[in-house]
Amino acid sequence: MTSGLARVVPALPIPAAGWTRTTDVVVVGSGAAGLMTALALADAGRAVTVATKGALGDGSTRWAQGGLAAVLGSDDDVALHVRDTLVAGAGLCDADAVRTLVAEAPAAIALLQDLGARLDLAADGRPALTREGGHSRDRIVHAGGDASGAEVTRTLVEALATAGVEVLEHTVALDALKSGRGDVVGLRVARVADDGALVDAGDLRAHAVVLATGGYGQAYAAATSPAGATGDGLALALRAGAEVADVEMVQFHPTVLWQGPGAAGQQVLISEAVRGEGAVLVDGEGRRIMLDAHPLADLAPRDVVSATIAAHLATTGEDCAYLDATGLGAEFLARRFPGILAACRAAGYDPTTQPVPVTPGAHYTCGGVLADLDGRTGVAGLYTVGEVACTGVHGANRLASNSITEGLVAARRCAALLDADLPSGPPATPRRSGAAAGAIDPAARQAIGVATSRHAGVVRTAEGLTALTGSLAAAPRLDGPLTLPAVEVTAVHTVATLLATAALARPESRGCHRRADAPAPRPEWQVRIAHSLDASGRLHTRTVPLGVPATDQTQGVA
Repeated sequence: MTSGLARVVPALPIPAAGWTRTTDVVVVGSGAAGLMTALALADAGRAVTVATKGALGDGSTRWAQGGLAAVLGSDDDVALHVRDTLVAGAGLCDADAVRTLVAEAPAAIALLQDLGARLDLAADGRPALTREGGHSRDRIVHAGGDASGAEVTRTLVEALATAGVEVLEHTVALDALKSGRGDVVGLRVARVADDGALVDAGDLRAHAVVLATGGYGQAYAAATSPAGATGDGLALALRAGAEVADVEMVQFHPTVLWQGPGAAGQQVLISEAVRGEGAVLVDGEGRRIMLDAHPLADLAPRDVVSATIAAHLATTGEDCAYLDATGLGAEFLARRFPGILAACRAAGYDPTTQPVPVTPGAHYTCGGVLADLDGRTGVAGLYTVGEVACTGVHGANRLASNSITEGLVAARRCAALLDADLPSGPPATPRRSGAAAGAIDPAARQAIGVATSRHAGVVRTAEGLTALTGSLAAAPRLDGPLTLPAVEVTAVHTVATLLATAALARPESRGCHRRADAPAPRPEWQVRIAHSLDASGRLHTRTVPLGVPATDQTQGVA
């Protein structure tokens, strides 16, 4: 079906290419998924170029506090981890993808250790394990107390430095290059100047492009995601002909430090692991919020906790809930959560002596480019791994700490597939796109974020989503040369439009998607909502039954 007012930019007004380089594979992004993909391909002897719009290692991974989920404990087993993931995913997980992830997760942790990752260890020398929401066993591996993502990033960046991989920092991917038969055969990229101008544009021609660009949390006015999480990769893939799915499934983390109603930009996250160690959510009078809301209480899945907090605040009129970790003790908090403790104190709160104010905040995007766990999309030559991909692992709600693990597992699988399938000889010659080029004016960025936060937050309504769709349709277009802010706001506009369209099309509440006007799940909506784009910029939406392969076209490398 065609999605009414839902139109997005079908092609960017990209600058002309001043140079051309050829490589086997281009990897876009340098979080855990991108770094591991590049490293594995380089280890296989393939020529790899990494393009990242910031510095190497920027992205969401290095901000991750909790850790990586894997079955390592003596009281744990694969079936339990699979069950916990499926329960959290609220009926939208791909069970085969989940089983593959869980089976391969321990090897991914072992590989990190082989590469030099300094994990926190138990007395027996094995990785120390903790628990987070939705998990029935202690199975979260961590590092530096609450600096797990930073350690993963350090490990992979250092390994990549000796792997012979070409790295283009401060380089933004603009649009895919496509052959006459529609295969992706590279990217038009440009270097980002200090003022955001795009300079030195050129073509990276390759047999395959792997997008590892992360999520789109910055479509909201405030999120835990870093500033660069603007959905660039998802928008690029959509313009290249790929389908995207589950975009309405944005996970709100229950415990984001509340810093006033006008908070904007990247927010301070307080890891779920704090509750895993015994902290509890309370109201302003010290009464526990989650005790009677779910059998797992404060360790219920994130969608449940966020929705419970949102309902409590709506009922009471309070601005925030509170996380009480005082019972854990000052010495334990300083050792186990040094980064969180420092961030709270910098904001004027001391978790060792007082409950700290928290509220749900946009955190992780469960949807993305429709792909399998090997990274294959419906467009030959285009692959996606990590948060930008919708593999079916997370379903309607990600189980805590499954994401970095998924990125590492998918990266290794994608690299192995490409190594086996890459042809010899040069990539095919690209052709010019026939789509009408345009972009959104960067001046619209703040208004888009405010509208998305207001109408597509933890709880949604058809009325609010319709209003959001209308305001997005009226966003002003760019009048001038393309810049990085214009690339990013165009991506933000694209993902916000997809989000509003999908949330409006799903008349039920499931996982991260909560509709006040449709509060129960409906069995007939246990399907993916997928979207594609035509050359005019109009979105086309369809439902996809669970278990259908992520691709419905012949997939391969160009």
